[in-house]
Amino acid sequence: MNHTNVQNDAPIPLTEWQAQQVIDLQMSMAHLELTVERLDEVIARQDKDIQTLQRQLQLIYKQVESQDTEEGIAPFDVIADRPPHY
Repeated sequence: MNHTNVQNDAPIPLTEWQAQQVIDLQMSMAHLELTVERLDEVIARQDKDIQTLQRQLQLIYKQVESQDTEEGIAPFDVIADRPPHY
């Protein structure tokens, strides 16, 4: 077998079907890129919200711990304080 490397700078013509497939793939990729960008924005916003909620929860825990049980919120015992329908 004789293998020769022929370099041809001319583009290989695409069939109409192949050209449409390339266009469809490019459109799908653009849609996916937009979706990833939107999801990234949502994740970043949710991360900020979670951090804010965690700080608020820490403040609430500190307030509950610092309150005197006679003046503030009494501790909750899951077993002893079950509702009567259990």
